[in-house]
Amino acid sequence: MTFNIKQNDTVPSIRATLQNGSGDPVDLVNATVQFHMRAIGSTSVKVDAAAVIINESLGLVQYDWSAADTNVIGSYQAEFEVTYPDGTIETFPNNAYVRIEIIDDIT
Repeated sequence: MTFNIKQNDTVPSIRATLQNGSGDPVDLVNATVQFHMRAIGSTSVKVDAAAVIINESLGLVQYDWSAADTNVIGSYQAEFEVTYPDGTIETFPNNAYVRIEIIDDIT
């Protein structure tokens, strides 16, 4: 999946449906979700912030951008990290990253 956004834009938010290996939605009742993003080739994290759970039973989450998140054009890798009520942690997607492209703004 590639998500495109223009430099300095804060909408649209990025949404994802978190699914287990069988393709079923992950149960997010009483869980918390973090959104992580870094430039491709970098080890520095650009975004480490709370995501919003839109629908707990359908595994639907969303991250709402701040201007500082999208101020530098380039290619990024992102993921959603879930902490379940029992303290266990699972990252989505678990076999790759969400690709984020921040595209140059004309003005």
